[in-house]
Amino acid sequence: MTDLGSVDPAKMSGLEFLRYATSLPDRTGIGSLLGIAADVLEEGHVIMSLEPRPEFANPLGTVHGGIFSTLLDSAMGCAVHTTLPAGAGYTTLGLTVNLVRAVPVDAERLIAEGTTVHVGGRTATAEGQVKDADGRLVAHATTNCMIFR
Repeated sequence: MTDLGSVDPAKMSGLEFLRYATSLPDRTGIGSLLGIAADVLEEGHVIMSLEPRPEFANPLGTVHGGIFSTLLDSAMGCAVHTTLPAGAGYTTLGLTVNLVRAVPVDAERLIAEGTTVHVGGRTATAEGQVKDADGRLVAHATTNCMIFR
């Protein structure tokens, strides 16, 4: 786990925490493992990206659908997190991903955009898209999350 030093995440809004955590040089977790970058962090809106690589291949030699699913889950979930007050958290309840285009593992950067649709007291929904470097849609998704206040 990333060392947060003297920072108490429970005292930071979701947006403040994500901005802080993604600025740390010693990040760990799935984002670090896959090389996911947080390019934009705004309230209710997140853009994340990654560079495909050979380790992401499925048996057919293109980027595995799980990579797209993880990128979308991260972008949409973090979009929800940016709306939460200090002390609140969330977890993904459901994720529906539609893959619409195969991507070679030597492709350029993939860009995921996650946006909240609804944030209520106990649940939130968000939608997301992944596009390739040429702006072509690669995958799209929706999620519903449980909020812990």
